[in-house]
Amino acid sequence: MSIPGGDTSSGQAAAAPLSSCDVPDDATIRARTDAYFNRTRDIVTHFGDCTVTYALFLRRPVVSAPRLMVDWLERVARARGMEVTCEVMFPEGTWVGAGEPLVYVTGSFARLADLETLLLQQLGPVCVAAHNAYQMALALPNVRFMAMEARHCAGYEMQVQMAYGASVGSRAAQAEGALGFIGGANDATAPYFDTAFGLGTMPHALIGYAGSTLRAAEMFHEVYPDSDLVVLVDYFGRELTDGLEVCRRFPDLAAAGRLSLRLDTHGGRFLEGLDPQGSYAALERNTPGTIRRYRSDRELRYLVGTGVSAAAIWRMREVLDAAGFPHVRIVASSGFSVEKCLTMADAHAPVDVIGTGSFIPDHWSETYATADIVAYDGEPRVKVGREFLLRHAHGRDTARPS
Repeated sequence: MSIPGGDTSSGQAAAAPLSSCDVPDDATIRARTDAYFNRTRDIVTHFGDCTVTYALFLRRPVVSAPRLMVDWLERVARARGMEVTCEVMFPEGTWVGAGEPLVYVTGSFARLADLETLLLQQLGPVCVAAHNAYQMALALPNVRFMAMEARHCAGYEMQVQMAYGASVGSRAAQAEGALGFIGGANDATAPYFDTAFGLGTMPHALIGYAGSTLRAAEMFHEVYPDSDLVVLVDYFGRELTDGLEVCRRFPDLAAAGRLSLRLDTHGGRFLEGLDPQGSYAALERNTPGTIRRYRSDRELRYLVGTGVSAAAIWRMREVLDAAGFPHVRIVASSGFSVEKCLTMADAHAPVDVIGTGSFIPDHWSETYATADIVAYDGEPRVKVGREFLLRHAHGRDTARPS
C-alpha cells in the first residue's frame, strides 16, 4: 500500500496515525456492514471470485486525509491473509476536487465486498474535517487553534477521525504560513499535533467550585505552578472585572505573556458592559469601516451580537491595554466555524488562540463518501454516469488540480 510523498506531504509523523476503529473479526465485519455487501460476498464466492478495483470519492471538494482508512485496511488485509493494492491519488493535505477519486483499492472481490461500508465510514468525515480546519487556519493565519472536538463527538472513533482530520488540514495551512492547530484537548489524540499531552487549564465547573474566578486561578496555579495560566472569565458575567483582577493578582505571569483570559460568553448575553450600541462603537474605534459594509444576519451576530463577538474581543483588548497588560493574551471559544473565523479576520479581531471543535462537518450529508468498482479482472467497467472515475485508474488523465 502506498501514500504518495512517502509519509505525507504535510509532514505528519509516521507513528502518529492510528485507525479510528479496531480490526474486527469476520463475524463482526459481517454484522457491521450493509447486508447486500454480505450477500454479494456469498454470491461471488459461490460463482467464482475475480479481481476488482474500487474508486473511492466524495461529491464535494475536500482535503485528502485517507491514512486512517488505509491503515485499517492494511491491518484487515494482514488478518485475512489477502493481497490488497491501495493507491492514494493525492498526498495527505492536498486539495481534492468534487468527484476526484481519492483512493483506488484493488484485490479479491469476495474479500473486499464486505469492507466497503466500514472503509467509507473512515474516509468521508475525516476529509471534510480536514478541509474545514484548513480553511479556518488560513482565515486567521496569525492565530493558534486548539482542537476541542471530543465533547461533540459520538464516541471515541469519531473523535479520532475529527482530530486527525484537523491535524491534516492544519498542516496543510501551516505549509502556507499559518500557525494552525497547536494541540488538542486530550492526551489520546495529542500525537496528531506532535504534542505529548492535551491542552487546557480549567472548565467552568472549577470556577463554580472555587466560588470566584480569582480563586480558581489561584488554585490552578498552586497545583500547576509551571504551567501557563488560561482563565475563563465569563462564569459570573464579569469578563472585564474578573479578568483584570486575575491580571493584578499575577503580574509576573501577565508581563511574561504566560497569562491568558478565555472568552466563552454565553450567546444569550453581551460581554460585560457591552450592548448593541457599545458593540458598534467598539468596532468603529478599532476597525473603521468593517461594520459599514453589507452583512448577513449571521455576520452581524459574529461582529456585534451577543456571545463571543468581534466587538467583545476588541473591548477586552482595549481594557487590558489601558490597564497596563498588553502581553495578556485573549483566548476565544464558542462556535468558531469557518464562517465565524472569516468574519473575525475581516474585523481584525485581536484574538491570540481559538479553541474550537467546529471543524466537525456542519452538514453530515456532505461527508458521505462513495465507492464504485471501476474494473473487473482488469477490464474497465462502471455504471453509467460514473465514467469519470476511470480516468486515473487506467492512465487516461493523470492531471492534478492546482
